[in-house]
Amino acid sequence: MTLTLNQVLSLVLTVAAVVVATFLAMFLAQLRRTAREGEKTLVKVQETMDGLQAIEAKLNASLDNVGEVLTTAKKAASGLAEISFYVSSRIVRPSLKYWPIVFPLVRFGLQQLKKRKEKKDG
Repeated sequence: MTLTLNQVLSLVLTVAAVVVATFLAMFLAQLRRTAREGEKTLVKVQETMDGLQAIEAKLNASLDNVGEVLTTAKKAASGLAEISFYVSSRIVRPSLKYWPIVFPLVRFGLQQLKKRKEKKDG
């Protein structure tokens, strides 16, 4: 039983159609799996974005608190500067003229205390 040219051509076209249909079915199945994985990934990305938005809100609240802390720190530094200026201009500078008298007396007193302590220990 010999095949005619038309039969051979239809057989070749049938085999080609089966190969193309098989390839197309496999391609569509893979495309469906890829689409499912893409949907899962998009859901995870959305969850991550929601988490990041919550973190961003917390960070913004913390940054507001940091601003308040910085303002308080500026006020404290300003107050310390005023206190140090007052102490240096009103107390230390006027008393500087007495330091040549007071300092040797203080040193002498400390030496005497040290000697007494050594005598008690020894």
